[in-house]
Amino acid sequence: MDPYYLLLTAVSLASIYGLLAIGISIIWSSLGMINLAQGFTFTVAGYGAWLAAQNISTNGFVVVAAGVITGALAGALTGLLAFIPLYDKPNFPLRSLIATLAISLMGGQCLLWLFTPRVRALPKIFGLGSIHIGPATASYDKIGAIVCSALLLLLTLGWMKGSRRGLEIRAMMQNPEGAALVGVGLRSTAMAVMVVTGAMAGLASVLLSQTYFISPFAGTTPLVKGMVVALAGGLGSVAGALIAAVLIGFVEAFTAVELGGQYVLMTQFLFIIAVLLVRPRGIAGMIEHSRE
Repeated sequence: MDPYYLLLTAVSLASIYGLLAIGISIIWSSLGMINLAQGFTFTVAGYGAWLAAQNISTNGFVVVAAGVITGALAGALTGLLAFIPLYDKPNFPLRSLIATLAISLMGGQCLLWLFTPRVRALPKIFGLGSIHIGPATASYDKIGAIVCSALLLLLTLGWMKGSRRGLEIRAMMQNPEGAALVGVGLRSTAMAVMVVTGAMAGLASVLLSQTYFISPFAGTTPLVKGMVVALAGGLGSVAGALIAAVLIGFVEAFTAVELGGQYVLMTQFLFIIAVLLVRPRGIAGMIEHSRE
């Protein structure tokens, strides 16, 4: 087994799953909602990128932009359906969990009806070549996934740190009730959260679709892996999600190479069980208690 290939594969997977996990963590810590529709957002973004490639241009920037924009729109739709009508109702976490699950299931069926079960492939937006980095050989798709994920994550974190809306989101992540008391608009801030995390899922979809095909339920496995990363890192912790994404990326790459792809989910769940037994709140969990 080439250790350099393992390292590059693990980092590229970590960058993709990290986008989904960080989105899930931000939504939970700021809105108190487990977004099971993130997988649907992932799938819709893949189809948006595919439609752009078929009807507009196969240029990499166009395909990536279409995926990100479609993901942001799908995230906004989820916010309109699952957060705005429910956030001030009793048992909001449970109600929103059921609502986002319904969006995911119904959305998958609509995509199945619109696009049929036939899988679709995105163009290779980064090309088919590879480059040599010392003793390692890295394909363009792995390098592109790492660079694009890092850029979007840095832009998102910079926006959350430097903008007024980002400050409001961070205030909600630290204390939602206190943020509301000082005048933070819950609805508008929640929609900003859903748009940003939807865009992150959209980019993850385009990057992962360089390796896998697009299908009506293609987001199910990435959603599960994003949840695994978010739980292992600690819901509400961006840093924990990044650490967990790297660790789970290594677990997946090592398992696929040494044992075979059919054992990947098994080893990932064993990993999260081991983490939660040692640290029940995850690697760097922020939230001490369940939201009421």
